[in-house]
Amino acid sequence: MTDSLLTAAGSAATTPKADELRAAVEAGFPSTIADLTCLVKIPSVSWPAFDPAHVHASAEAVAELVRGLGVFDLVDVRRAPVAGAEDDAEPQLGAPAVIAHRAARNGRPTVLLYAHHDVQPPGKDEDWDSAPFEPTLRGDRLYGRGAADDKAGIMAHVASIRALTEALGPDLDLGIAVFIEGEEEYLSQSFGNFLREHRELLAADAIIVADSGNWDLETPAITVALRGAVAFNLRIDTLGHASHSGMFGGAVPDAMFAAIRLLDTLWDADGAVAVEGLTSADFETPEYDEAQLRAETGLLDGVEPVGRDSILSRIWAKPSITITGIDAPDIANASNTLVPGVKVRVSARVAPGQDAREAYEAIRTHLEANAPFGARLTFDDVDTGQPFLVDTTGWAVAETRAAMAEAWGREPVEMGVGGSIPFIAELVDEFPAAQILVTGVEDPDSRAHSPNESLHLGVFRRSVLAETLFLARLDARTTE
Repeated sequence: MTDSLLTAAGSAATTPKADELRAAVEAGFPSTIADLTCLVKIPSVSWPAFDPAHVHASAEAVAELVRGLGVFDLVDVRRAPVAGAEDDAEPQLGAPAVIAHRAARNGRPTVLLYAHHDVQPPGKDEDWDSAPFEPTLRGDRLYGRGAADDKAGIMAHVASIRALTEALGPDLDLGIAVFIEGEEEYLSQSFGNFLREHRELLAADAIIVADSGNWDLETPAITVALRGAVAFNLRIDTLGHASHSGMFGGAVPDAMFAAIRLLDTLWDADGAVAVEGLTSADFETPEYDEAQLRAETGLLDGVEPVGRDSILSRIWAKPSITITGIDAPDIANASNTLVPGVKVRVSARVAPGQDAREAYEAIRTHLEANAPFGARLTFDDVDTGQPFLVDTTGWAVAETRAAMAEAWGREPVEMGVGGSIPFIAELVDEFPAAQILVTGVEDPDSRAHSPNESLHLGVFRRSVLAETLFLARLDARTTE
């Protein structure tokens, strides 16, 4: 890795050998889609309730694809201890990750390519129009769990290197490291330890995190702001045991009653978060109207959006709180009973610029101060991830913008994302001099994490070309 920033004569409008690179991407695209469908067929859900053998199979499949590129000195599947288990006699290991490396030569930079091969649980099969792990092409979209998030990110890296070597030959000067994680969808518990154990192999001048999206089907984007995350279980108890609701209802508060009253205090009348101590960021947002919000989210006619100020500022720059699960009797088993205890999962997003742990303490303080009827509150399974703001002044961002504009025929939009990629903060801590680029293959209708997740093939093709052009630009950069 070079100690100083490399320089070139600006970011040229046209990448050297752009026509050959474009032709290589196009010629290899059918094989790229075929390899992607093979990956999607592997149900590599990293959550504890699912068979970990599938995650191991997925890692091996990715490793074989990377080995097949023929440009790396090392390709391996490795694991690291989960956080907090490092000193155990037999530490628990995280999910398998793929690591690869080739050294830079002649003063060229090194780029680290990140994606993840694990996926979210599919949910109910009946909510899908086709089986979640049977990739299905309908129109311009490939449907399947992981088709977009994030096995297409893996294939963007693989396809870009294939096209690069096809057009320029395998004897590149560019240094390339690859890190394909296996537990991003379940807390990235060994991420920090993996970085520390493999620091020399992963150190880079620029890092591409291929786990985000684009502005629309025709416009690329660089993600420059990500909200942080706070999630925890909250238990509300009011009774030592269940009681007949007819005999005692109206005299004692049941836990469901207390939970409803308590949770409602988290928002004001507009639906904006009403927790003292949670902050907002201040940056400009592109035009985005309510009609676009309705089209992209499926907001029903007559249902109004929540919050205040511009729509994108609510999503990118302000905190949000969602109740993502409730443990309580279901309707089929509901009896005339005062429920003694209820557990909920609270999921909050933290605005860029605020520490996630500070945000958790603010939410906890609010809940404790507003517990109705003296209800007892218990907090557990707390998880936090830091927000992130990208420094857009570096040479790597300039090269990415140029490559995207060339590949898409449009200048990229700098956008925020309401979701979180908490491990980026760990990348910053471990590689503070590296320039981090958050890109991706998704579009507003990809429905990552949801039923009928899909990848738009036109977006994917242009994303692969943009990354190929970016790598070619870096391979051509000369030292000052």
